[in-house]
Amino acid sequence: MGRLGQRIAQAERALARLRELESHPFDAIVRDAAIQRFEFSFEAVWKAAQAVLTERFGTRLGAPKPVIRASLENGLLEEQEAALAMAMVDHRNLTSHTYNEALANEIFAALGAYRALMETWLSRLAAA
Repeated sequence: MGRLGQRIAQAERALARLRELESHPFDAIVRDAAIQRFEFSFEAVWKAAQAVLTERFGTRLGAPKPVIRASLENGLLEEQEAALAMAMVDHRNLTSHTYNEALANEIFAALGAYRALMETWLSRLAAA
């Protein structure tokens, strides 16, 4: 398996770990664990997108927002998905502040949509 395949497989494993928390009853520990798993899932998915853009499209980018814009430009994300992905980046950047209960609950409430988006994005990356 090449580097690109490794990136995609790593992202798939990370998303599976995030998904497994959905069946647990809500409490602060599950919320905090889900936010942590969201962090590493997001990192794995955007880096897989970065690798696909480099290898398949010849585009070298070093940060999540440019990778999202390039994914939109190359048909790996649709416009609404890209907008949600940008919001996801903003939430990811705030995860170190989850000691703030309101913020932690806000991020947690968005995780289902973010997970679904990351799975869709990753599926398109794997097919690219």
